[in-house]
Amino acid sequence: MPKFKIQHLTTYSYQGTVRDSANKIMLYPVADAHQDILNQELLITGDPMIDIYTDYYGNQVGSFTHSEPHSEMRIDSRLLVTTAPIPLPVDDMFAGQQWQDLDNLRWQVPYIDYLKQEYFTGLQELKEIVLAERQFNHTPYQAAMHYCKYVYENFRYIQGVTSVESTLDDIWQLKAGVCQDFAHILLVMLRLVNIPSRYVSGYICPNKNGMRGEGATHAWAEAYIPNYGWLGLDPTNNCAAGETHVKLAVGRNFSDCSPIKGVYKGALDHTLHVSVIVSYEDGTSTEELPAETIIARPVSEFAKNSYMRHMAVLQQQQQQQQ
Repeated sequence: MPKFKIQHLTTYSYQGTVRDSANKIMLYPVADAHQDILNQELLITGDPMIDIYTDYYGNQVGSFTHSEPHSEMRIDSRLLVTTAPIPLPVDDMFAGQQWQDLDNLRWQVPYIDYLKQEYFTGLQELKEIVLAERQFNHTPYQAAMHYCKYVYENFRYIQGVTSVESTLDDIWQLKAGVCQDFAHILLVMLRLVNIPSRYVSGYICPNKNGMRGEGATHAWAEAYIPNYGWLGLDPTNNCAAGETHVKLAVGRNFSDCSPIKGVYKGALDHTLHVSVIVSYEDGTSTEELPAETIIARPVSEFAKNSYMRHMAVLQQQQQQQQ
């Protein structure tokens, strides 16, 4: 069982003094049979009280405010996590029975949310590809792995060509993006064949084989497989999620799982600096990744409202999932 040390440091540097910073963090890893959180330390500017609650999707969410005037906000999450191998589905049931079982879930909570399809103009074109790629003797597990491979082989992994404001149409036209975009396209494909699927945010830890996104924040998908449960699928690397994937949160899409969201009172312009360090507990693979520095884009006076500030933060958080 590998043991990982993860440090996720987010620093906001403001152009002037700000106050009344209200934030929501989703930095609490899932604890289950395949992932054990040995220790977590959260260091936040102002040492605020964090109200922790469980959201609709079962994620732990922290909420805090920092009312005092400040020119910098640091959110430093330090984790020690062990992971275990995740067995793949046995897949020994008749395919027809499994598809019928999925059909019976269509109107059941919580699967309804994970089957809702977001419309975009390229949906019909993608649907035709999904149907053309589908082999009717495939089980749901085989179909899910096939579509995962399709995304991996037909989309280019290029950092910086998309943003949090990029639509599914943008991704479809570019046929390129980062892990978030790969996950979103795979979600569409799985939902088109009635497989409930959800977005996952987390980290992909070093395994010395050159996986995309290694040692950083990451995103992938989970597909619901009858008589198995939720199967993690990483289309960025064409593999099932395993012991090198550390899960933070799940939801319908990225907006449900953004690691940090917040608003504040003060000057809009600020700089966001993010660094993620992932290593084995013994330090054998420790490498500090180049930290990203992102400067918030100025907007007009007319647009300087809380919604635009919220979108600016989402834009910055998306850059972490590269």
